[in-house]
Amino acid sequence: MSKIGLIIQREYLSRVKKRSFVLMTLLGPLLISALGILPAYFASLPAEERSVMVLDPANLLGGSKGTEQIQLKYLGPPEDYTIEEAKEMFLLTEDHALLYIPTGSGYDPDFMAQNCVIYGQGDVALSVQNYLKDQIRSRIQNAKLRSEGVDPDVIAQTKTQVNLRSFDLKEGGDIAESVVEVKMMIGLFFAFFMYMFMFLFGSQVMMGVLEEKGSRIVEVIVSSVRPFQLMMGKITGIGLVGLTQFLIWVVLSTVIYSVFANVYLADKMEALTAVEQVDQEMIEQAAEGGFARVKAVVDGLNLPLLLGSFLFYFLGGYLFYAALFAAIGSAVESQSDAQQFMFPVTIPIILSIIVAAQVAENPDGPLAFWFSMVPFTSPIIMVARIPFGVEVWELILSVILLIGGSLGTVWVAGRIYRTGILMYGQKVNWVTLWKWLRH
Repeated sequence: MSKIGLIIQREYLSRVKKRSFVLMTLLGPLLISALGILPAYFASLPAEERSVMVLDPANLLGGSKGTEQIQLKYLGPPEDYTIEEAKEMFLLTEDHALLYIPTGSGYDPDFMAQNCVIYGQGDVALSVQNYLKDQIRSRIQNAKLRSEGVDPDVIAQTKTQVNLRSFDLKEGGDIAESVVEVKMMIGLFFAFFMYMFMFLFGSQVMMGVLEEKGSRIVEVIVSSVRPFQLMMGKITGIGLVGLTQFLIWVVLSTVIYSVFANVYLADKMEALTAVEQVDQEMIEQAAEGGFARVKAVVDGLNLPLLLGSFLFYFLGGYLFYAALFAAIGSAVESQSDAQQFMFPVTIPIILSIIVAAQVAENPDGPLAFWFSMVPFTSPIIMVARIPFGVEVWELILSVILLIGGSLGTVWVAGRIYRTGILMYGQKVNWVTLWKWLRH
């Protein structure tokens, strides 16, 4: 076996046998699944019931009792109470809030809209504030319509829900369903894991180099292999560890989430449907229509291209950044010293995940195009663009630039690594790195 192969084997086996690797491999899927499970679980919990004391002299709310979660309790007759008396009574109760709607001089809707007040014994929940604002806004709007001789019920009947379906019209007259939300979710999913992989395992490369340099074991290793072979073996070995862990995470997360969705959420939806007496047939038809549109979009994607591109950028992006992290680890002697060099390297990664969120708005715009070409950002941005469709020449150019950028980064990192890995007791700065690179 070649020397690089032996280093790869050592790096791989030494890490997969660690308790920390086993622990994170098992906990990772739980944390990933929690991102999808916990929001659904919290949404299924019954909302807390809150009561609101109301002083409404003009009877603007018309005696509305509120909802099951927000119950309105009126002080009446309201003309018998002042706001100061209402405050004193409120403090003696366990009500969540006190709402006061003043009338002004006569029945003045604008005055009421601008001067209504809510008091709480502590902070009033945003859900309560939003509900009350919506109720007051609706009542005042209806009052203004009636004053102009317009029936609010007629206005309500004119409101129409619009179902706007989007299609991609291709040459030759072919059309395909286009759901931007689905493409955006797929792109962001790949971009997020690309970001996590490059940052997490690139940092592990740096920490591995720091540990070997600090323990002086590297002096023994480089007596048998060239520094460049050591660097490439370490990068490849840790990359395989990350790829192994990533694949295990995907499989276990899918299993966990599927079990939860099929068992827990199904029971919750059945119970909710029974309580609210919703027409089950309408729900199924709506769900089938939504699922059919999503399935049509997924079927229309070029999955081999999508998965192949993800794998290429996955490996290319890791090689690009792992080489930089290895160079940083070889140049310094402690993690604190590495911070000044890590910051410029991590800025493009963080910026990429921010720009990826904007790709859905304009995937063919100049910002998305240039970020998908520059090797520092292309691994994340290009995988976020591919679900929307990318011109072949753009993809080829991005691939060529990333290959060239990765090879260039490895060459630069190798020149720094071969000098820095055996350098001790010297304060390293950017000028020092430039000298090592030149010589």
